[in-house]
Amino acid sequence: MSAPEDEAVTNAPEQGENVNPTTEKSLEEQLAEAEEKAQGYLASWQRAAADFQNYKRRNEQERAELGRLANAALMINVLPLVDDFDRAMQNVDGSIAGLTWMDGIRLIHRKFQMLLDAAGVTEIEADGHTFDPNLHEAVTFGEGEDGKVVGVVQKGYMLGDRVLRPAMVVVGKSG
Repeated sequence: MSAPEDEAVTNAPEQGENVNPTTEKSLEEQLAEAEEKAQGYLASWQRAAADFQNYKRRNEQERAELGRLANAALMINVLPLVDDFDRAMQNVDGSIAGLTWMDGIRLIHRKFQMLLDAAGVTEIEADGHTFDPNLHEAVTFGEGEDGKVVGVVQKGYMLGDRVLRPAMVVVGKSG
């Protein structure tokens, strides 16, 4: 062998050695960039998953609220019927009180009351209670203890913790 061939053999890289230090650095840089991209993708995916969970929760809440509003709207429309039945029942003449058709009217009235109960509608207590502008609407003043409800002109109703219709009341005023 000639001398140049010996040098080529001795200068040849051994197996397992890196050929070019700049290639090694660029591979490490590429790996770091790829890991950074992967972390960014993971973070983006996690944000998207959290956003989707929030969207689902909000959507369920909106549906429940829509159902409550629809129920409230229906009950608000039923209340005048209940008021009419209440007035009719209070003004029944004794001569017709025992007739069978009047019993039918009483049954219809009870069914309306049961409908309100089943929907969670409750009557606002007013007579004799302290006037509360959140629950009562004062229509006039009358003789009685200051700030107390002395009469109910129209019943008020609540659906859960919401006022469907405030009670229209007469508020006491002394002197």
